[in-house]
Amino acid sequence: MTARPLLRIGPVRRFTRNLLSPVDLLGRPLLLKYTRDPAEAREEIRGHARLVRHYRVPALHAHLRVPGGRLLAYERIPSGTGQGLLLDLLNTDEPSTALHTYLDHLTTAYRDVILATARPTDPAHVVRKLYWDRAAPGGRLDKYYAETDFLISDGFIDLPISRLASYTLNVNGRRHHLDWAATLRWLRAHFATREPVWAALTQGDPTDVNLADPLAWFDYDTAGMNSIPGEFANFLWYVSVLGGWLVPVYNPAAFADHPATFAHVPANRPELRRADLDDATGIIHIDYVPRLSAPRRAAVTTYWNQLVLPVADRLRLSTDLANLLRPYLVLRILGVYHLTELDPDDRLVLLARLVEAMSPAFDPTTYFSPLESPCPAP
Repeated sequence: MTARPLLRIGPVRRFTRNLLSPVDLLGRPLLLKYTRDPAEAREEIRGHARLVRHYRVPALHAHLRVPGGRLLAYERIPSGTGQGLLLDLLNTDEPSTALHTYLDHLTTAYRDVILATARPTDPAHVVRKLYWDRAAPGGRLDKYYAETDFLISDGFIDLPISRLASYTLNVNGRRHHLDWAATLRWLRAHFATREPVWAALTQGDPTDVNLADPLAWFDYDTAGMNSIPGEFANFLWYVSVLGGWLVPVYNPAAFADHPATFAHVPANRPELRRADLDDATGIIHIDYVPRLSAPRRAAVTTYWNQLVLPVADRLRLSTDLANLLRPYLVLRILGVYHLTELDPDDRLVLLARLVEAMSPAFDPTTYFSPLESPCPAP
């Protein structure tokens, strides 16, 4: 009879600044998370404690200081290559019965907790990491764009972003204007106000890699009272843009255990059809075909119909939903990836998405789940 090893350590994976590794200790399956930032580790521990009575979260067995950071030992939920996450239910050609069932459970859980805990909240008392801190002086928005000028799209439209306000943008046949500097000022000012926001208890960063299958929530450093519009914008933007396109392209290591993600990037990556500048008329033409795979479209549609609309209706937010979502969406567009780190065609599409989000005609019902239709003829 072969004795079982007392300690078995699996492969180490890097997620942003953190390291994760599955471990079997005395026959108990654990997930070890090594966090370098002590403040982030403290927020993770507090966030887990906030959620544990309201959401299914793995048990936190222990946490201790180690050289260079802090080590947290969680219950390990069964998973494997290509399984165990919402991501895996989205990495298919068509929505499955399992995906629809999962989305029903997800939206029901969120709806119940959000409506039970929702209240107008001073912004000083909401989780600030993903929005307020990024827009604050010295935050990510400043680090990315303060005192920085860059070309709209090298090789396509060699115009500095600072001069964009002088031109008309024709995006897929619709005319827009965007003042880059004014947009940054507006965003900073919005998140500098003390006006109360509707907030509720959530995990705060609801990505398809932070949601387990069967349903559970991972990653707790943004858990707590989160802005409800910010929560909605985060999920909708991640599922419709980041998870299927930008993150696998620019951070492929995050999907090492879920390789089917890469096979589905073409179904989620927009196609740039036209990009040119007509100096005679002062018009920048950008035509692109938005793409979203059928499973991701199903996730966005279900989330919108079964969570966003009922919560907005109950809290009487429906009439101003587009304006409530807009600042959070714009900060997601600008504050995750630095635009200059993207390939020129990806940067141009993201700028087009920014222009559409800032438009007075912004309609989230079509913005997050676009119909795949040909671009207008030039």
